[in-house]
Amino acid sequence: MTPLLDTSAPTVPLGGLSPRQFMRRHWQKRPLLIRQALPNVKAPLTRAALFELASREEVTSRLVCQDGEDWSLRRGPLKRRSLPPVARPGWTLLVQGLDRHVPAAHELLSLFRFLPAARLDDLMLSWASDGGGVGPHLDSYDVFLIQVQGRRRWRIGPARDSALRPGLPLKILATFVPEEEWLLEPGDMLYLPPGWAHEGVAVGECMTASVGFRAPERAELARDVLSRLLEDDDAPPVLYRDPSQGATDTPGQVPVALQRFAADAVARAVRNPRLLQSALGEALTEPPSTVWFIPSASLLSAGGVRLDPASRMLYDKAHVFLNGESWQASGRDATLMRRLADVRELCAEELARASDAARELILQWLEDGWLHPA
Repeated sequence: MTPLLDTSAPTVPLGGLSPRQFMRRHWQKRPLLIRQALPNVKAPLTRAALFELASREEVTSRLVCQDGEDWSLRRGPLKRRSLPPVARPGWTLLVQGLDRHVPAAHELLSLFRFLPAARLDDLMLSWASDGGGVGPHLDSYDVFLIQVQGRRRWRIGPARDSALRPGLPLKILATFVPEEEWLLEPGDMLYLPPGWAHEGVAVGECMTASVGFRAPERAELARDVLSRLLEDDDAPPVLYRDPSQGATDTPGQVPVALQRFAADAVARAVRNPRLLQSALGEALTEPPSTVWFIPSASLLSAGGVRLDPASRMLYDKAHVFLNGESWQASGRDATLMRRLADVRELCAEELARASDAARELILQWLEDGWLHPA
């Protein structure tokens, strides 16, 4: 049985801090450089394998090249012949969602299970030739930068001016005043909260893994949740009525009664907290459009099950959520499903305690490719 993380115990990846200490002192507050956070780290895949991955339709990749003050950006898929020679300085290949395609990259994410999975975005891997980078920039999310091969020089500083250089395909800061500078070696890790300007430049050929934690944008999240609430609303339609409306000499004016009707419609949509929570969980677990699931070749065996690396699973007090769908859960089955969300796998002993309904649901998830036999 996979144990839950002890968040009060010091950990090597956090430089001897416990997850609780890190969250209290640094999370969304100030940067932290950890020398040899992962002393034996290896790149999740070879350079050739990364280049091959970038050529696939289902993989999100970008090519960034710098020539003096000129920058260029190309989006994938990127065939090998379209990439510059390895020996040419000043270019970078970035591959998003590596954790969905490479088991070793997915394993890196397990180091950060002390953070809510609802905030996890993905693991991006960047390969850069000597001098390669993407320029000084800002991120709107928390990021852990892990040096997995070669060396990269990082300069950081508080962002006092977010203005961008005009006419460039990248969001490069017009003014960048770094306050600290470090050369990261393999195994070193740098945590940056949102709003810290930073620039990383490869010193020789290097690979850097970026573990990003998304911060949902309020208006975008509201649109997604409201649209799901309206889709799930099976109440009979209620039409606006105005039998007391009198003749008007200002036909262009919106009637006050119609404004109240609209306000009441929105209020009714969000009035039921359970429906609101269900819509939120579904929105947070909706996979990206580029994610494809492959059904398992075999169903339940004597072993356990594990979540597909691309599966997103969360829960609240009344529901479990998986890949944009929700189910009500309570009792022993709820405990089982919550454990699956927390540790991303269940052993045979745990599966044996599942009810017939829960096992039927697990079988369906196996057929959908959301789960696989362990």
